[in-house]
Amino acid sequence: MPAPGAGTERGARLGVDVGSVRVGVAVSDPDGLLATPLETVPRTSEAPAAAGDDDVERVASLVAEHAAVRVVVGLPRSLSGDEGPAAERARTYASVLAVRVAPVPVRLVDERLTTVDAHRMLRQSGVAGRRQRAVVDQAAAVLILQAALDAERSTGAPAGEQVGGRRRKPRTKGTTT
Repeated sequence: MPAPGAGTERGARLGVDVGSVRVGVAVSDPDGLLATPLETVPRTSEAPAAAGDDDVERVASLVAEHAAVRVVVGLPRSLSGDEGPAAERARTYASVLAVRVAPVPVRLVDERLTTVDAHRMLRQSGVAGRRQRAVVDQAAAVLILQAALDAERSTGAPAGEQVGGRRRKPRTKGTTT
């Protein structure tokens, strides 16, 4: 098992939980050990994210403000691992955000049941139902980011899949480069 911090760069990471109404944001310490809630950003609209949306711009400003070295966006898959409309919205949001914050890498990480876990955690800590709505997205972002940080520490590599990564052109038969 790699030593803590092995293979990881120093700097804050941001975790993002994309909802249809709000975007929860969490931030880590510069050593990538602990995720903490940062902000709940209201969504501009329920439509898929687009360049220039206020919420995308706010998350991008948080990336710059915290000098984030990486952003992880939760990818809501079903228990079977399938991807539905919510996962498609998260992929679109992550792609738009990746263009906006480049060259900071954006990665998608599996977030099955994080919102359920966040509600449970808030309820157990005594946060009332109405108050939960305001912070559940931040709590889910914390869970997403903490899981990514733990995976990064244990493997020495960033968690999840790269968004908008450069793809090599496929080689075609008879072509030399």
